[in-house]
Amino acid sequence: MFRYFLVKLLAVMMLSSASVQAQKTPELLLYCGITMVKPMTEIAHLFEQREKVKILIAQGGSEDLYQSAKKSGTGDWYLPGEPTYRDKHQKEGLLGDFVTVGYNQMALVVQKGNPKKVKPDLRELLRDDLTIILGNADSGSVGQESKKVLDAAGIYPKVVKASAFLSPDSRSLMNAMKKGDADLTLSWRATGLFADNIARLDVIDLDTRVARPQALLLIQLKSGKSPELARSFMTLSAGDIGQAIFRKHGFLDNKTPAIR
Repeated sequence: MFRYFLVKLLAVMMLSSASVQAQKTPELLLYCGITMVKPMTEIAHLFEQREKVKILIAQGGSEDLYQSAKKSGTGDWYLPGEPTYRDKHQKEGLLGDFVTVGYNQMALVVQKGNPKKVKPDLRELLRDDLTIILGNADSGSVGQESKKVLDAAGIYPKVVKASAFLSPDSRSLMNAMKKGDADLTLSWRATGLFADNIARLDVIDLDTRVARPQALLLIQLKSGKSPELARSFMTLSAGDIGQAIFRKHGFLDNKTPAIR
């Protein structure tokens, strides 16, 4: 009987110790644009093992994520799909230091093998024999950058009118393309090169003078409770290990020359 109670007591003590240990494990929160979730998840796992922390990743459209971070008053980093989000919200006081973790750029994405013979030209989005889909400029970086690129070409309103529907983010665009809902879209080129997309889709690169590479800024949030850990994670992401991971997922690394 005594042995039974001793074993039970030890079990309770071990569970209590594990619970206390779990409570001591720091949790950090990354607001991450949909397109960058794959490389950032891989980097986060490495950092968790190294620092014995837990990184939670909230994913979505870049503008929606910023508003969530602002409203909640919690979180450690914000990684939008393009640098204009930092410019837009910097004066509000939530965004702190940043590092560049890579570059992405817009490209045309078609069905595998390019059966409709789409050319590397934005005006292909106006072909009346193709079903076109586009990102929504009000919700995420893919839509905002699409608008910027197509405005510069003078065809944005026409492409919107010709589109079968607007999607909130790049993941929705890629899923619709893989289901065969469209023949052509304009999206971040890295999304077409992801392992789960490349077997079904092809990327048609555009001239960098038409689709300029956009810096991916990992921004430290002033709401974070562990600033030293946050900075260490940023160093890992922008360093050699993080950059190899970004390249593996189809992104340009942070040594890409800026195009003015």
